[in-house]
Amino acid sequence: MSAETPLESKRKIGRGGQAPGCPVHADTDDVWHIQDFATARSMLRSTETRQAGFGAENARRHEGRMRMPVLFRDGPEHREHRRQTAKYFTPKRVDTAYRSLMDRLADEQCATLRSRGGADLSQLSFRLAVAVAAEVIGLTESGRTGMARRLDAFFEEKNSGSRLTRAWKEFHSNINMGLFYWRDVRPAINARRREPKDDLISHLLSEGCTNPEILGECVTFAAAGMVTTREFITLSAWHLFTDPALRAAYTRGEEKERVAVLHEILRLEPVVANLFRWTTEEIQAGDATIPAGVRVDIGVAAANLDPAVAGADPGEVCPGRAMADGAGDAGLSFGDGPHRCPGAYIAIQETDIFLTKLFAMPGLRMVTPPKARIRPEIASYELTGLRIAVDGDA
Repeated sequence: MSAETPLESKRKIGRGGQAPGCPVHADTDDVWHIQDFATARSMLRSTETRQAGFGAENARRHEGRMRMPVLFRDGPEHREHRRQTAKYFTPKRVDTAYRSLMDRLADEQCATLRSRGGADLSQLSFRLAVAVAAEVIGLTESGRTGMARRLDAFFEEKNSGSRLTRAWKEFHSNINMGLFYWRDVRPAINARRREPKDDLISHLLSEGCTNPEILGECVTFAAAGMVTTREFITLSAWHLFTDPALRAAYTRGEEKERVAVLHEILRLEPVVANLFRWTTEEIQAGDATIPAGVRVDIGVAAANLDPAVAGADPGEVCPGRAMADGAGDAGLSFGDGPHRCPGAYIAIQETDIFLTKLFAMPGLRMVTPPKARIRPEIASYELTGLRIAVDGDA
């Protein structure tokens, strides 16, 4: 159960320690591991757990002094918040409010690539993801380019290098957090106090949230709506560049077929491979009884390869594969239950719009493949250096 499984042959990102369908078990640190689809989905839907991971433990040090970001809340308060903000993420809202914006922004990034002849795809995709998420959140009072730089610097990995290097990275990150607040969040809050709009910041102000509480929500949505989308766009393009048959299926397909390709890539390569919960009650998980008060590691990347749900050859890229047991085409890559990613439809649509325009450009090619690494603090991958070019670039 500790070695990379042969089912993962088509994955670009090696995850290690994958054992799809492995029975629920605890390790020596009393962390419980779930790697089969049915139990993983059940645990994500459980009301007898609370959020762990993503810095939840650090965030809870402020509990009682301020309202926690929605990512770190559970129970009735969390469900009510999700109910009230669901309108910002419905397919109809995304199509009517954001599709034209996505089209325009994708055209801008393709024009940048055309004028330069070559570019780093992660930079193009991040500018797109930042601008789309900013519109949903309400961070529209500052320049997109500056905000993208500040957020990129803030989310830079901080846990590598020497002790002094880590301390410097943390200091630099705090500076960029302050800049993000003063140059992006605070101007948006002030503008919406004067004139509310139909966006998340206006909603939070109507609920009486303070500036620090709104900053917390903005950072949460920035991570979920900007950083993860950038990685998925880059990863999807990498697959299309290196698989001619998949590229042909994507570029020649209608929207439904293209979305099926993206969902299948995401099933195989979830941006976040592991989700964590603390149990608040004793939970029966298959043949195992998980005690209350323990940490549970829900292996999304493993569960998505469970043959009981994905069928034969779960490690292959097979768009439109029949998923059993009512599972979605992307498996558990967007999570499930109360904390399922609300922006799933936005992420897929902006990825499809951008990649459709990008791969329609004559002479598009990959110059250098990306370097991939895992960010252990959030169990996600990060891709850098995927250089692309169009005709005219040497």
